[in-house]
Amino acid sequence: MDNILAYGNVILRALEPDDIDLLYQWENDSSLWEVSNSRTPFSRHLLARYIQEATRDIYEQKQFRFIIQDNNLQPKGAIDLFDFDPYHQRAGVGIMIYNKIDRRAGYASDALRALENFCLNSLGIRQLYANISEMNEASLQLFQKSGYQVTGIKKQWLKTSSGWCDEWLMQKFLS
Repeated sequence: MDNILAYGNVILRALEPDDIDLLYQWENDSSLWEVSNSRTPFSRHLLARYIQEATRDIYEQKQFRFIIQDNNLQPKGAIDLFDFDPYHQRAGVGIMIYNKIDRRAGYASDALRALENFCLNSLGIRQLYANISEMNEASLQLFQKSGYQVTGIKKQWLKTSSGWCDEWLMQKFLS
């Protein structure tokens, strides 16, 4: 039987308690804060509580974080479902590939395809959306190549180190 959480060169898996060091590194890397809308560091205690809460059902939490692994089970990043709405059959998606050497290597697009398959076939989601800074060219390109369409632009929505920028709303209907 095929693994619904695998596609191409990636496997998605749930957070594990052993991921604390990985999350601590990722969440406290200030170079990622601008694209993740974070502004402060996270403590190990807070991340441990987050991991513990992450085991709760997506229908209760309305969100779920997957770790993106390659076929050798090495973590490459994370992909998040958030704002999960089972009635309207939609959710938001965010993705991060941590190491620069692993970016543009297909991990993000494979992870997005695996997530879309899971959403459609396990959760009954019919559409996904992403909010992306106009300055995040890699993410804009990823989502456009993956069939997401720009359906809205929030003008001067995000304050960045270089001033204000727009945020694009991108949507994809799954089938």
